[in-house]
Amino acid sequence: MTADKHTGPDRARSLLLVETAGDSARLHASLVRELRRAGIAVRWHGSLEGPGSGEDGPAERLQHLAGVCASALDNGETPLLLSPDQVATASAWQGVARARSARGRIGLILIDARLEACLPAGDETLAEHSLIPQLLGEVAPAGGQPFPFLDPASVCVVAAHQWSEAEMAHVSRLGIRLFTLDEIRRRSLGAVFCDALSVARGAPGGFVVSLDLSALAGRALAPGPLAAALYSLRACPDLLAFGLARAQDAPAWAREFAVAALGPTADALREREQRYGAHNYDPLPVVFARGAGVWLWDVAGRRYLDMMSAYSAVSLGHGHPRLLQVLASQAQRLALTSRAYSTDRLPLLLERLCELFGYESALPVNTGLEAVETALKAARKWAYKVKRVAADKAEIISCEGNFHGRSIAIVGLSSEDQYRDGFGPFPAGLKHIPYGDADALEAAITPDTAAFLVEPIQGEGGIRLPPDGYLARCAEICRRHHVLLIADEVQTGLGRTGKLLACAHDGVRPDGVILGKALGGGLLPVSAFLADRALMGVFAPGDHGSTFGGNPLAAAVALEALDVIVDENLCEHSAGVGEGFRRRLEELLGAGVREVRGRGLFIGVDLDPARIDAARAAEALLARGIMTKDTHNTVLRFAPPLVIAQRELDWAADTIADTLKRLA
Repeated sequence: MTADKHTGPDRARSLLLVETAGDSARLHASLVRELRRAGIAVRWHGSLEGPGSGEDGPAERLQHLAGVCASALDNGETPLLLSPDQVATASAWQGVARARSARGRIGLILIDARLEACLPAGDETLAEHSLIPQLLGEVAPAGGQPFPFLDPASVCVVAAHQWSEAEMAHVSRLGIRLFTLDEIRRRSLGAVFCDALSVARGAPGGFVVSLDLSALAGRALAPGPLAAALYSLRACPDLLAFGLARAQDAPAWAREFAVAALGPTADALREREQRYGAHNYDPLPVVFARGAGVWLWDVAGRRYLDMMSAYSAVSLGHGHPRLLQVLASQAQRLALTSRAYSTDRLPLLLERLCELFGYESALPVNTGLEAVETALKAARKWAYKVKRVAADKAEIISCEGNFHGRSIAIVGLSSEDQYRDGFGPFPAGLKHIPYGDADALEAAITPDTAAFLVEPIQGEGGIRLPPDGYLARCAEICRRHHVLLIADEVQTGLGRTGKLLACAHDGVRPDGVILGKALGGGLLPVSAFLADRALMGVFAPGDHGSTFGGNPLAAAVALEALDVIVDENLCEHSAGVGEGFRRRLEELLGAGVREVRGRGLFIGVDLDPARIDAARAAEALLARGIMTKDTHNTVLRFAPPLVIAQRELDWAADTIADTLKRLA
């Protein structure tokens, strides 16, 4: 089917918002604002209170409405209709059909609780004012002649109520596809709407969608799944118009439905990102719009299993209800003050962090990078004030293959050429050694060494685990040489590896611990540096700070995130299901897979580049509904939210296995 130049999948729709007389006129300001926020070009036509008066006034108004919709299509706009009932909707679709008559009749998806078809007692025909009889030419529209606007074979009804036998018989005689409420409950609304699209898009002239918000009454149709289903309309260039009847009954959902159905396509959004954004990322070909639990939906309504968790930032899943409740409640009370003042939330978070992890003090900041910088500043000042290293001589040791962030100082610690290229000169006193080699650490230490900064498991480095006992030996070496051991647990901490901290697998208590990502519950950037007073005490007021660090909103969310991890036993869950998932992946060894490594729900699959390209594998998995990302050209990372269920991991394992076998 040929796409119109104004509504092709590579362009955002240009809308004409049309309101008929009724309470829906009160919606226009908030709806226009919401549409524009979503990147949708919208022009408000106004409320159709005229023309016409007297006995012929209503008929003339409906004819005028039909003309407005026809003109909008001719101008390359998609009509968005708000109406108090389906009478006006029928007139609007007549105009749309007439504008497309040269191409053929149009299709219709009607989502309706009543269909305006409540039959009078003893009457076995649809009421004459009903939408479908008018559009099929069974009865004359108001002020007009009967005309077959719709192709019956391309008309379907998604019903939100139990239909009478008479209604079902009549619809069947008309050749209309009816999706009953029982079928929706049995198959899911998403599956039914997919079939409805197939029916409606069979019409040569395009199709329209008409949604009566009375369908939400009594939760006959759940609004969340309905909104998710409507996202698939974005990718339909043959969608001619969208109508919302009785929008005043549920204005918030009316706005949600309109944005879901009419927002920019993935191609349009990606083009905007490329045009206006710095090209410091090369994202996979998908644009997400909604998330819930372990699932994400793109702007075409397709569902994906999140096996990345935003590099562990979404360890508690998308939109955890406890976190959302705390976020909303605290945002209404107090969100931000300067740290020049105390608030009632931060002291509770600091106490909880210290008690849970066994340290004497905590310093809250925002991103993981800030927490790493905080640790580096603390280590250097400790070296000068406590260890008595000569001024400006303190050294920090890190490991090859590390990833601690991308500030100038931190990339100075990196062995990755791209991270360093073009950003020097770097601060002095930064060294790196091979990862997993305790002898190399001991050889690198000098009297000026302040700290050894290490990831218990390297994430960006390819989910690389050191040898058993490595961290314990490093801790012993650091103690012996009076050097601080600082663990970067931004990705590995908070249950990711099956323990609260990954260092615990070696029984190690570092001198300092860096937390982040999951601490913000996937809602806010929250990080912290933990240490005893012997280290943290080097800071004096004014030495270090952050405007947003430790703000009451972030503190409240982080406090709840810690409680969720403990209350829901997510460390134990991660250890148990992660072990089973890793074993499933190990069954692929030899079939293009060289190694599977990891702990808990932090797993890397190292591919044989001669047989499987990792970047191509990530895209192939994305096409099958699994989110992952390659690293170091050969490794696929799997780090789903810790709340993932066994059945979801089983499906993921089956899909990953099948995909990699096909690629190999």
